Amino acid sequence: MQAWRRCSPPGPSARRLVEAFWPGPLTVIVPRRAGVGAAAAGGQDTIGLRCPAHPVAHALLHEALLLGVPGVAGPSANRFGRISPTSAAHVASEFEAGLWILDGGDCQVGIESAIVDCSRDRAVLLRPGTLTRERIEAALGGEPLEAPDAAAPRASGTLEAHYAPRAKVRMMNPAQLRAALAVLGPQATGTSPPVAVYSRTAGPLPAGVPGRVMPADADAAAQALFATLRELDATGAPLIWIEHPPAEPAWEGVRDRLQRAAAAG
Repeated sequence: MQAWRRCSPPGPSARRLVEAFWPGPLTVIVPRRAGVGAAAAGGQDTIGLRCPAHPVAHALLHEALLLGVPGVAGPSANRFGRISPTSAAHVASEFEAGLWILDGGDCQVGIESAIVDCSRDRAVLLRPGTLTRERIEAALGGEPLEAPDAAAPRASGTLEAHYAPRAKVRMMNPAQLRAALAVLGPQATGTSPPVAVYSRTAGPLPAGVPGRVMPADADAAAQALFATLRELDATGAPLIWIEHPPAEPAWEGVRDRLQRAAAAG
């Protein structure tokens, strides 16, 4: 693969994951070849590589290759620490006018890729995604994924506080959320809503409180997550109350994004 030109010979873990999941929502971090890709590596001796599955992304990479460029590097199309964009409209709203935007439609997966550090002896899951931990470990031959430590490479989206709207995010279990809504009473008063709510089980909300229903399916929730946070943030509510997602493996990526959004408050 052309992307391997940017790294030292990858180890078996990286090769197994690439063969299993590329093209797709997986980033592997591997040792970087000296003198190559330094601008995209943040001063580190490792580099993150991904091959997306979207045909527009493939076309862009193909055109770059025709110009002698074996890969494309770029930052996320949002302001640092804020909600990730999942549509061209989201990107345009983040920045001043005059951008050139390559619009391939709304993101099909929604949340960002899983990131696995394959630069050391054992594979480390730095950021979960829609690829479950179990599927990644199965592709590694049953080898368990390690937790990040102080020596782990710095990677996009792994800060404790990230993916945050302007409103403060508060995570609650179902009982806590129902109790908090009861305190608001049957009708919210004021020129702007006191809170916005994203929940699976809260039921009818007080009048004047905007809300969205969290999908019951983990993949659907991941696909809609950032767009939903943007919609709730646009209501002007200073707080967004969110019900904890299920504690199931398929929801790990959604839980990760919401926990980081809540940490920013």
